[in-house]
Amino acid sequence: MLSDQSIPEALQLGDRIFLLTRKSTLADCLLDYTGTVKVTGDNAQVLDKLRVERERGITVKAQTASMFYEYKNETYLLNLIDTPGHVDFAYEVSRSLAASDGVLLLVDASQGVEAQTVANFWLAFDKDLSMIGVLNKMDMANAKPKTVEEQMRKLFEMNPDEILRVSAKSRTGIKPVLDAIVQRIKPPQGSSDKPMRAFVFDSWFDHFRGCYALVVVRDGALKPGDEIYSVSSGKRHLVQHVGVLRPDPRPVDALYAGQVGFFAANLRNVRDVAVGDTFCRFEDKDKIKAELSFKPLKQVVFAGLFPTDASDYDELRVAVDRLCLNDPSVSLEQISSPALGLGFRVGFLGLLHMEVFNQRLEDEYGASSILTAPTVSYVLKIKDNPTIRKRYDNQGEIVVNDPGKFPDLVTDIKEYLEPMALCTIITPNQYYKNIEELCDRNRGLRLESTMIDDERVMLKYRFPLANIIVSFFGSLKKVSSGYASFDYDTDGYQATDLVKMNILLNGKAVDEFAIILPRHEATSRGRELCAKLIEEIPRQLYDIHIQAAINGRVIARENVRALTKNFVAKLKGNMAKDRLNKLVQRQKEGKERMRLINKVEVPKEAFLNVLKRGP
Repeated sequence: MLSDQSIPEALQLGDRIFLLTRKSTLADCLLDYTGTVKVTGDNAQVLDKLRVERERGITVKAQTASMFYEYKNETYLLNLIDTPGHVDFAYEVSRSLAASDGVLLLVDASQGVEAQTVANFWLAFDKDLSMIGVLNKMDMANAKPKTVEEQMRKLFEMNPDEILRVSAKSRTGIKPVLDAIVQRIKPPQGSSDKPMRAFVFDSWFDHFRGCYALVVVRDGALKPGDEIYSVSSGKRHLVQHVGVLRPDPRPVDALYAGQVGFFAANLRNVRDVAVGDTFCRFEDKDKIKAELSFKPLKQVVFAGLFPTDASDYDELRVAVDRLCLNDPSVSLEQISSPALGLGFRVGFLGLLHMEVFNQRLEDEYGASSILTAPTVSYVLKIKDNPTIRKRYDNQGEIVVNDPGKFPDLVTDIKEYLEPMALCTIITPNQYYKNIEELCDRNRGLRLESTMIDDERVMLKYRFPLANIIVSFFGSLKKVSSGYASFDYDTDGYQATDLVKMNILLNGKAVDEFAIILPRHEATSRGRELCAKLIEEIPRQLYDIHIQAAINGRVIARENVRALTKNFVAKLKGNMAKDRLNKLVQRQKEGKERMRLINKVEVPKEAFLNVLKRGP
């Protein structure tokens, strides 16, 4: 019987690293069938370990697990990587593919191919990975396997006879999937005789042991006691222990070529373990080059992140650094706000990614924080004038993703450019009209329309990125009753007329509410934001005047009425009316003084809620 502690080197010849896209329930079935872990109703979706994943019912973090499988009297070591399905976490898929030998491309037999399935197919295709098509939910009464297989043949050129059919719910068809992994996914091509080379594709922080690196060993063997060298940072470390995930950490004697596992080397600085780095033995540092396995990230959504209490900045900084180790798709820049103090300008891959990051800060590190309004990166071209360009460090163009840095002198700007996105939408035919109207409202330009089959259509649109990052995905699900799917990729820039709109509370601009938007949308958007702030800001002891303004000109206004105190009941006698008038006047003067010297209390949820838009 093979054990976790000592996995024979010869077994690595049968090693397979495969990626499962978009279904944690099937991952449970594979782990249960191979005896890796006993899955019951109490521990369903074993690989969804984060609290945010269990609360929201989605996968946001790629997870790996190693399992043994007996096939024709031979034992194979299979390394499973379960990845998210939402477009905001496509980077998790991308870097997991860099460590994989093949892919299980999972499609819902009742709903058919979705936009994210198409995106994942092309990611795997570009890596030249073996792909196995799998139809899930075959137990559903409305399953249409023949129709969906035809979709996969048309879109992916897959042979319908080679597409597997399973039901993760009823646990049927699991063995053919495992057999196909052994038969159709080629084993890693590395050699244990070559110098050790390990590629980092994930990492996490432990309060007791420091940083862990999750690696795939390309060549050689990684053992405790090895002195290793980081190709990217040039630092060397001593390996303390190595292990595999099954799916909980299990120590092993060594990690061999082709195997996925982790190592700890007393790494206390989170920046010493960079995703995409290559490690080798120190004596081989001149022989090993860095591995370029996935494209560098490009964040598309930016927001301010501040501690709820300004005195908690240091605690927030430590929490953010450690979470960024586990989520390297985030970019950070330290900033300062007059209203909120020290904080960060954080770049995300989408709005859901931003919300999940903020929730993980609180769930995993107890860090309470405030997120400001999300925005995208705009390019502003400066006029070709030496005096003007001197104000911008002699640059011909600047990139602005913070409304607070948007130039006040609009005469300095020759042209405004906003980022664009190419979007793929797959929907049943009956929702086509609703989706077309939604796309038109969000300034979408239709490029292509393709019938996948008699019931589903694939649409290609070009949108301003700002119009789809906030709530387009939720609106799309609403107008299509949840049946439409959506994926996008950035697509350069386009000229437009932009303005900065400030939100003023009692005459004072709140930078955290400022937004950049097209001029023709400013008036309607200003009214919408003012109306939402009435609902978000609680009544206080004085009137709160909410104004939306562009270049000092107010374009929308609302008022939050002050709380009132009823003191009429205590007034008696003939002079009651005179005393009432004096008290009312005195209260009015007092509230005016409060309005002038006090800050308006804004709940932290308001900074994000006011920016969400309906369909």
